[in-house]
Amino acid sequence: MVQGTTSDAGKSITVAALCRILKNHGHSVAPFKPQNMALNSAVTADGGEIGRAQAVQAMAAGIAPTTDMNPVLLKPNSDIGAQVIVNGKAVANMDATYYHNHKPKLLEAVLQSHERLQNTYDYVIVEGAGSPAEINLRDRDIANMGFAEAADCPVIIVADIDRGGVFAHLTGTLDCLSESERNRVVGFIINRFRGDIRLLEPGLDWLEEKTGKPVLAVVPYIENLHVEAEDAIQVKMQSTAETVLKVVVPVLPRISNHTDFDALALHPNVDFEFIKDPKLFKGCDLMILPGTKNVRQDYQWLLDSGWKQHLEKHLRYGGKVLGICGGLQMLGNHIHDPNGIEGKHGSSQTLSYLDFETTLKSNKQLKNVSGHVKTYKDTVLKGYEIHAGESAGPAFENTLFNLGDHSDGLLSKDGNILASYVHGIFDEKAMLEYLLNWAGLDKTDDFDYQAHQESEINRLADEVEKVLPIERLLSLLA
Repeated sequence: MVQGTTSDAGKSITVAALCRILKNHGHSVAPFKPQNMALNSAVTADGGEIGRAQAVQAMAAGIAPTTDMNPVLLKPNSDIGAQVIVNGKAVANMDATYYHNHKPKLLEAVLQSHERLQNTYDYVIVEGAGSPAEINLRDRDIANMGFAEAADCPVIIVADIDRGGVFAHLTGTLDCLSESERNRVVGFIINRFRGDIRLLEPGLDWLEEKTGKPVLAVVPYIENLHVEAEDAIQVKMQSTAETVLKVVVPVLPRISNHTDFDALALHPNVDFEFIKDPKLFKGCDLMILPGTKNVRQDYQWLLDSGWKQHLEKHLRYGGKVLGICGGLQMLGNHIHDPNGIEGKHGSSQTLSYLDFETTLKSNKQLKNVSGHVKTYKDTVLKGYEIHAGESAGPAFENTLFNLGDHSDGLLSKDGNILASYVHGIFDEKAMLEYLLNWAGLDKTDDFDYQAHQESEINRLADEVEKVLPIERLLSLLA
């Protein structure tokens, strides 16, 4: 099990790296995270929902993601509450206190999922959540040492030296653990190190002497590494190409699946930016309204913050607008939530740029989809849908995309507004070029996002294996 001294210490990418290293050496391996809290999620082949990070780790392992890889997923829909997803299906909305008291009932499901993976694969690499030193959450813990103790799992602790205080992070974390928990820690990984390793060695010697635990590896800082983030948003990606399309995504309070835009952010012809404060908006060619976990509340924020005025001006000047999932719903006439699925029940009048209505229902739509652009059948569209809303109206009578059992891709009469329920819509190379052309980019450099993802995972694994050789990794797993 890989645990971290803090959030964003490098747990997710360490698990991805170890999965790819083992795969490259011919071993079958699966990732596992008992409990994840994230608004970036993925749809599994068996029609369930898991954290996006575990889907990426499954890619690193060379296997299809399943709900067993993340049996408990929390999707925050307020500051004190979240939708609770167990074995891929939403079961309830719970506030933090109720969920904390409910966790012992979930441990059984967590252990059963872990056991199924153990019975299927040579190795299972487990990712913790946050930090095991969060002593206020220690009682009834299922995400860190609570799981490790129940599953009798050895633990590696990862710390990020680039943010500073790495020795305090590691020794302080150990000091917060019980004796049995400390005993199952088999060593440390120090992540994102820059500089001459010889200057770090006295500190490593001190750490090993003080704790009695070995430093298993010091992973170097890997420049411009891209592995899909669990939740963190990289605010701006600047392009240096001659032909550039400016793309802006307003950062909604409950923005979800922002990894939809990774392919755009990395494209050499795109100047991409996430912006939360509308005062910082200086114009763009394409504005994208993203997905959200609380669409009516985030739409109200869009109005209150001043983004609607920018959107209206953007369209008056001939700019393009794309809505994805929750963003699609905002482009219609109304969003109805009669049963309070995402919060207080009621209805919201929305932008009315496209003629349809959306009603939120308890049965969430979860499916992987594939199809093509109706007028360009060689332009393949692949992605996934995750939404509680069901939308219908005249706007659905004329759509751009054929997804087999249904259509998608609503287009305004003037061609400047496009809406889709499909997450990952930019990931396929031909589809990305099609959408960039629609947005106003006549010519694009060659860029394959999926090939780039594979290349980056291999680059990460190669760097980690240099400092954590397969022989040492297998001895830990033994």
